[in-house]
Amino acid sequence: MPPKQLQQLRISQPVWDAASGNELMTLAHKHIVKAVDFIQESNYLLTGGQDKLLCIYDLNKPEAEPKEISGHTSDIKKALWCSEDKQILSADGKTVRIWDHATMTEAKSLNFNIAVSLDPIKPFEAPATINSASLHPEKEFLVAGGEDFKLCKYDYNSGEEIESYKGHFGPIHCVRFSPDGELYASGSEDGTLRLWQTVVGKTYGLWKCVLPEEDSGELAKPKIGFPETTEEELEEITSENSDCIYSSTPDVKA
Repeated sequence: MPPKQLQQLRISQPVWDAASGNELMTLAHKHIVKAVDFIQESNYLLTGGQDKLLCIYDLNKPEAEPKEISGHTSDIKKALWCSEDKQILSADGKTVRIWDHATMTEAKSLNFNIAVSLDPIKPFEAPATINSASLHPEKEFLVAGGEDFKLCKYDYNSGEEIESYKGHFGPIHCVRFSPDGELYASGSEDGTLRLWQTVVGKTYGLWKCVLPEEDSGELAKPKIGFPETTEEELEEITSENSDCIYSSTPDVKA
């Protein structure tokens, strides 16, 4: 590619509606984006990436150029709002920096050029290489995923594997619990992002637990509810495509 065309190359950062899954807007970027974070009011989006710049987009004015903060000397790996959105925390390969949002200037930095020795708190044995793990907010257990396509749940105190889930068709690269601990998300090389219930069968969000009738002897059966869908329509969908309805409940291997 000629140099002039290379300079004009723009990389897009889509913004998605979490409820519908529809793309709301696309924000142009000059290079690969590696970190994004919304302000609490969701009207500003912070990004960071391979161009070593922090960009702040006003989502009410998506066509406007973003505010830029420079100072990192290598690719930005992580960028987060902190201190009630008054500050920005960002990290590259060797440096963590804190920025003042109002003045757009660096407030503090921590350099990791000097080797730091850290002692492990607790080891966990895994059947394959682990790429990502997340600790439950109440620190009762953790989930981890890696090269064997599985998500494994471990008891934090004993270190024993409680159960494992299989659903991805490629290595898992990221796992994170939701703030309330009721769900966790996993991202895989197979191109999918999956949401899992921490307690399978519990009524939460779109997961609806249908309780058995009294003395019927039937087990409770989880199903997913759809907004603006009548009970008759839901029954029809279930009968036609039950695998789709129940696909969000993972197969559990004790």
